[in-house]
Amino acid sequence: MENVVLIIHLLLALGLIGVVLLQRSEGGGLGMGGGGGAVSGRAAATALGKVTWILAIAFICTSIALTIISARNSASSSVLDRLGNAPAAATETSDPAGSDLLPPSTDDSAPLVPRAD
Repeated sequence: MENVVLIIHLLLALGLIGVVLLQRSEGGGLGMGGGGGAVSGRAAATALGKVTWILAIAFICTSIALTIISARNSASSSVLDRLGNAPAAATETSDPAGSDLLPPSTDDSAPLVPRAD
């Protein structure tokens, strides 16, 4: 169910982007450059404007639906609950000095720690 709503949500987002890009520019940002634009009274509703509103409302509805589905799926679990089920820490090895981190020596008489001679 979540995947279906997510795919519809993505298609609505792509459709909304396409419809907004197809709309006619109002002649400069926020009506600058003359001609009224967004500052003047309400313009006549075009078909692309109506489609934009429909897609925007559908996009918001799918966003809310995805939020509800996500909240319902995660309602039974908590981060604190998952901390209690964490695997135990790694146990100590038989060599507590940590010699497994040192490079292998060529002979047994070589010192384990470099000398400052």
